[in-house]
Amino acid sequence: MKYVDEFRDPVLIEQTAAEIRRLAHPDRIYRIMEVCGGHTFAIYRFGLHDLLPANIELVHGPGCPVCVLPMGRIDDGMAIAEDPAVIMAAFGDMMRVPGQMGSPLERKARGMDVRMVYSPLDALKLAGENPDRQVVFFAIGFETTAPSTAFTVLRARALGVRNFTVFSNHVLVMPAIQAILDAPDMRLDGFIGPGHVSAVIGCRPYELVAQDYGKPVVVSGFEPVDLLQSIAMVLRQLNEGRAEVQNQYKRVVPWEGNPAALRALEEVFAVRPEFEWRGLGAIAQSALKLQADFAQWDAETRFAVSGLRVTDPKAAQCGDVLKGALKPRQCQVFGRECTPERPIGALMVSSEGSCAAYYEHVYLRQVAEG
Repeated sequence: MKYVDEFRDPVLIEQTAAEIRRLAHPDRIYRIMEVCGGHTFAIYRFGLHDLLPANIELVHGPGCPVCVLPMGRIDDGMAIAEDPAVIMAAFGDMMRVPGQMGSPLERKARGMDVRMVYSPLDALKLAGENPDRQVVFFAIGFETTAPSTAFTVLRARALGVRNFTVFSNHVLVMPAIQAILDAPDMRLDGFIGPGHVSAVIGCRPYELVAQDYGKPVVVSGFEPVDLLQSIAMVLRQLNEGRAEVQNQYKRVVPWEGNPAALRALEEVFAVRPEFEWRGLGAIAQSALKLQADFAQWDAETRFAVSGLRVTDPKAAQCGDVLKGALKPRQCQVFGRECTPERPIGALMVSSEGSCAAYYEHVYLRQVAEG
């Protein structure tokens, strides 16, 4: 298959769903985590959860980079942006993530110079257009977006741009998966591996999950047939007592990843000793900072960053939802105090956040139907 409509073919969707129902043993409960927020969004958008038998539970993982960013890092970024000489550039999802003193968008409304960009190159362009200002790019994302930041830093060096820095909040997917597997209260049978991240890092890193933890991993695409096929592949492994890494998304994901992107990451970034994740706490070697050779483009070197650690609002149970311990609807403020228009927790901000996806594609429909 080559075209999107083929991966949304109703006949093929029903055939694959029927295969899943056949594979799901009625005397067994299957708990499968989809790591990627894009997968969570697609599951709710296409109503795939309604096609699965009751004994298959999809657990929503921590694969939404906006959602796992702790409040303290947002406040650190906004503290940099308080300098009138600074222009803070950020992706659209970041603009609405609440910090202690409001979101970047709210701070912008109060006069702070925070601008939305579509890529780090847009931020670099801002630096060229504003030579008397310091432009700071609020970098966020997994290995999916980190290469674009790395290439932009290399471009800044090549052009000799000195008024551009990166506030790096890039995180790594494998340490998060390991932290979840090591949690004593978490029982999972298998994983749907992230498609976009895997296009960069490949499939080989997940072999640790299969070999050391005995859990199957199937890297999946984002269309209905992709996800249903991946669930079926996980079920076959579980039923046969296998734990392997399989690549359902071969049309996009090479087994060894993207060598050019990986080289750029290695050249520009170093792994932090630890980094705090919302809901998961501090995870060792789970995030990226700029290498010492690129210190002049590192916002944390150029500006004073306090490293605030801020407790999330107690009302929002984002941590429990991120770890899969709660479903979005089970959060005590979901759909009432916390909505996409007025988010309390980060999971309600991004379209890839499980709460926002559930709200838009399930909750509103249920409300409309009474």
